[in-house]
Amino acid sequence: MSTLHNHDAELRSQAIERLKKRSEFWSHLTAYVLVNALIVTVWFLTGAGFFWPVFPLAGWGIGLFFHAMDVFRRPLTEERIRREMERLP
Repeated sequence: MSTLHNHDAELRSQAIERLKKRSEFWSHLTAYVLVNALIVTVWFLTGAGFFWPVFPLAGWGIGLFFHAMDVFRRPLTEERIRREMERLP
């Protein structure tokens, strides 16, 4: 019975961690959109010819991409490990 309780506690802990990561990602995405919208607005209102906001958009976008990969990639499971082992020579 104790092992089952420990397993449930571990699953709960993992679920909480995943939910926190998702929440942090959505906050990150919201900040990205709002801040970069402000930067593009400043660019537009100043009449600058060269679209310089491309630099913060791209730089921060790369970070956001890797944050999304960390949050939404599939976790390793015993099934995935087994299938990979079967592919090995």
